[in-house]
Amino acid sequence: MTTVEKKKVDPVKSFIAGGTAGAIEGVITYPFEFAKTRLQLIDKSSKASKNPLVLIYNVAKTQGTGALYVGCPAFVVGNTVKASVRFLGFDSIKALLADKNGKLSGPRGVLAGLGAGLLESVVAVTPFEAIKTALIDDKQSAKPKYQGGLVSGTVKLCRDLGIRGMYAGVVPVSLRQASNQAVRLGSYNAIKTMIQQASGTPANQPLSSVATFAVGSFAGIITVYTTMPIDTVKTRIQALGSEKKYKSTLDCFVKIFRDEGLLTFWKGATPRLGRLVLSGGIVFTIYEKMLVLMN
Repeated sequence: MTTVEKKKVDPVKSFIAGGTAGAIEGVITYPFEFAKTRLQLIDKSSKASKNPLVLIYNVAKTQGTGALYVGCPAFVVGNTVKASVRFLGFDSIKALLADKNGKLSGPRGVLAGLGAGLLESVVAVTPFEAIKTALIDDKQSAKPKYQGGLVSGTVKLCRDLGIRGMYAGVVPVSLRQASNQAVRLGSYNAIKTMIQQASGTPANQPLSSVATFAVGSFAGIITVYTTMPIDTVKTRIQALGSEKKYKSTLDCFVKIFRDEGLLTFWKGATPRLGRLVLSGGIVFTIYEKMLVLMN
């Protein structure tokens, strides 16, 4: 059974490293997130291009490059808090699940990722994803209500949504984040351990930047295709007016499958793949390097 040695990571350093990685990754990869969300919100009857690159080009051409960053501030703040909580939670749960010899089995690594995903979904992801999705949805409407100003529009949206509205998608978000991090952190941990064992690198020594980026990117690819259906349902439920269309998370799953077909669940997979491959490489690389710098 694959094992990794327990590393004692200072919780404060883990929180700072994770937050820094999340903020940088969020700014760099946001156009992919924008395209993914727009594609997931497009109705089946729409004749708009389903190609993410064409969508990005058309939006930039007709509305300006700034339109690609609608909802970005909320996403970056959420991403920063999310990454901080994720790595802090993952390192803390790993420490709790390690055996008496300080070793962590593969399944326990997945379990630690699952716990970290649930934690980040409640603390950070659900409200900030709701704001981001609603702003993007509002932007494509005939008469946008929340685009007047970066801060004022977001504040007005938050006031209209209320706490209940911002947490409307907590079930699919929790399912997505838990599965995301179980797959992503679990696969990252497993692949990293295999490389360390094959190369004779000590378990407490980080991989090179190139190797870390490659492993993180591969973990991102695995994550996208296994968790895409949950991500699509999450986006639909957080869209403006969704409460009139869907009674629950299960109802949303059923209606998408019945009315739009199975492949609809993977709509937006290409830009999400682009973002998660980049983000997987960026986040893990910056996180590891930040820990080295702070130590």
